[in-house]
Amino acid sequence: MTEGIRARGPRSSSVNSVPLILDIEDFKGDFSFDALFGNLVNDLLPSFLDEEADSGDGHGNIAGVDGLTNGHLRGQSAPLSSAPFFPEVDGLLSLFKDACKELVDLRKQVDGRLNTLKKEVSTQDSKHRKTLTEIEKGVDGLFESFARLDGRISSVGQTAAKIGDHLQSADAQRETASQTIDLIKYLMEFNGSPGDLMELSALFSDDSRVAEAASIAQKLRSFAEEDIGRQGASAAAGNATPGRGLEVAVANLQDYCNELENRLLSRFDAASQRRDLSTMSECAKILSQFNRGTSAMQHYVATRPMFIDVEVMNSDIRLVLGDHGSQPSPSNVARGLSALFKEITDTVRKEAATITAVFPTPNEVMAILVQRVLEQRVTGILDKILAKPSLMSPPPVQEGGLLLYLRMLAVAYERTQELAKDLRAVGCGDLDVEDLTESLFSSHKDEYPEHERASLKQLYQAKMEELRAESQQVSESSGTIGRSKGASISSSLQQISVTVVTDFVRWNEEAITRCTLFSSQPATLAANVKAIFTCLLDQVSVYITEGLERARDSLSEAAALRERFVLGRRVAAAAASAAEAAAAAGESSFKSFMVAVQRCGSSVAIVQQYFANSISRLLLPVDGAHAASCEEMSTALSKAEAAAYKGLQQCIETVMAEVDRLLSSEQKSTDYRSTDDGIASDHRPTNACIRVVAYLSRVLESAFTALEGLNKQAFLTELGNRLEKLLLTHWQKFTFNPSGGLRLKRDLNEYVGFVKSFGAPSVDEKFELLGIIANVFIVAPDSLPTLFEGSPSIRKDAQRFIQLREDYKSAKLATKLSSLWPSLS
Repeated sequence: MTEGIRARGPRSSSVNSVPLILDIEDFKGDFSFDALFGNLVNDLLPSFLDEEADSGDGHGNIAGVDGLTNGHLRGQSAPLSSAPFFPEVDGLLSLFKDACKELVDLRKQVDGRLNTLKKEVSTQDSKHRKTLTEIEKGVDGLFESFARLDGRISSVGQTAAKIGDHLQSADAQRETASQTIDLIKYLMEFNGSPGDLMELSALFSDDSRVAEAASIAQKLRSFAEEDIGRQGASAAAGNATPGRGLEVAVANLQDYCNELENRLLSRFDAASQRRDLSTMSECAKILSQFNRGTSAMQHYVATRPMFIDVEVMNSDIRLVLGDHGSQPSPSNVARGLSALFKEITDTVRKEAATITAVFPTPNEVMAILVQRVLEQRVTGILDKILAKPSLMSPPPVQEGGLLLYLRMLAVAYERTQELAKDLRAVGCGDLDVEDLTESLFSSHKDEYPEHERASLKQLYQAKMEELRAESQQVSESSGTIGRSKGASISSSLQQISVTVVTDFVRWNEEAITRCTLFSSQPATLAANVKAIFTCLLDQVSVYITEGLERARDSLSEAAALRERFVLGRRVAAAAASAAEAAAAAGESSFKSFMVAVQRCGSSVAIVQQYFANSISRLLLPVDGAHAASCEEMSTALSKAEAAAYKGLQQCIETVMAEVDRLLSSEQKSTDYRSTDDGIASDHRPTNACIRVVAYLSRVLESAFTALEGLNKQAFLTELGNRLEKLLLTHWQKFTFNPSGGLRLKRDLNEYVGFVKSFGAPSVDEKFELLGIIANVFIVAPDSLPTLFEGSPSIRKDAQRFIQLREDYKSAKLATKLSSLWPSLS
């Protein structure tokens, strides 16, 4: 039988062939309709296919026939006849009809089987649902049973717990009663005769039961003391009943506890000598019952070698201060303290290991140890290096002065703060080691601001004495100096020094560093910084003001020398050497004062820069502190500004006096009224002009260097105005002809070219007007009225110059001008 169809017997190609028999199994699994169809028709078509293959090459096969290889028909088909083209069509139709009939039958069979299966499934489903319902009812009943059982178990458990509690309470009461009986028995033993400890139980004398004895003794003493306290309260209330108390027991217990404590301490010391940490720990644990073990802790700390060995203290002093009799320096002390405090930290660290292994409360022991270290060992060395000096009679600067004490204080404070941090890292329990460290320096810090200000004052006085000594030494080595050459010697020897001001700032900066170190609160820091900075302002103000005053004294001496020269000239009419000496003194004093002004400006700039970089940031956190310091700085420097202003006025007077002297001595009457002798006119400036410009160029060189900004502009403007007035006054002493007018124009060009270097527009304008006015000496008389038509404001000055014309009277210029300028007549 082939795949898909089972044949019952042979069949032919006729229409009346036997029907196909299809099996339902053919439709199970991977069913293929193509395969079924091929199996049905393969027995009818092979002859047709062979004939087609023989009759026509290239026509190909009928599509789908080659693939029909599955299935066969019952019987063998007859050879194909050549009459009809497709003779098996009837057989195929009959075949298909039979197949359809069998397929219908098969479907009915399948439908029947499906109905039967549905009924069976429905029946089984009903049975299954009924079974599940019964199971659920059984589970619910089971849960209820478990709940009842759990409730009974809980009830039984609670009852058992209550019974256990009662049993435990009863056992505790029994134990307490037993202990109370024992305690009462022991208490009665202690309440015997005063001081009689011989009849005590063996417990209190057995060394192996010391811990138990100590615990019982402490309980008995607490009870006895409480009983005495209650009796005292009742007596105070008037309810006391006469009877014997427990005073004897308390006294005997105290004696026994003291004796036991001393015995344990002795055992503890012996174990400590042997480094027997186990025995030490046992003793410490028992001793902790006596006053919480305070005596044992203190005893252990007090017996440390660093607290009882005198050689340790001597070694500390040698390490920090060096050999006896030598003057210690802050740097050496800093190194010594660092080494000493490192040794102390290492020792405390080693002790911490022992304390942790021995004591039940190591933190409390460490607190006592660290406190003892700071209060005894550290305080001992601080007392040696910090001897507080007296402000009434401070040590001299040659021996270090107050500054040495302050530097030592700062070094000691820094190193001790570092020690406190190291000890905190090692461990010091609940001890506030930082606060304790601060307390070691409290007496020094309370008076620190006064010592700092006194030190700055002492340094300033020492510096001034040093400068005065140097000046006196130079003066003595120079010998006798003539008045003409020595007018400014004393001033130059004590000239303002920027280096000295830098020293002031350096001292103050060091003081501010210490102030920052000692002042933890912003308000305190701001107040101390302000006070210390005020010291600097006072020092700089006094120093530069005195320096400017000395430079002014030199200017005054030069002015006095000029006055003597003038008086001498009036009397003797000849003092050329004296005049030159006075001029040299004036020029020297001018330059000296300009140097003083320049150094004064540099000094002020240094102070202002120092304030901006170091002081202001410390004052800003406190309201008003920064503004107050700025105001103080302005007030302090105003004195120096006033001295500088007066000195600059004197400088102008000195320069004008010398210019006046040069003009008076060098200007000749013929300079502006040359005779008409046929010689060509001299177009060079006059000798007086040349001398004046050369003098001004030389002397003002120092002013250009020393002054700057608005100060320079104001000084040169004032000098230019004074020079213009002086020249006007000077020229009104002469008579001018046209050649002299040209000479005057040449002088004016020199003066104008020089004053342009002043950079003062108002001065330039005045000298330009002088050049216009000088034209009155050059133009013809008839051109004078039209000369100032565009400049009516200078007609008054021009009229005074016109009167200096040589032909003023001969040309009757007064009459002409009065008619043209009636307002000026």
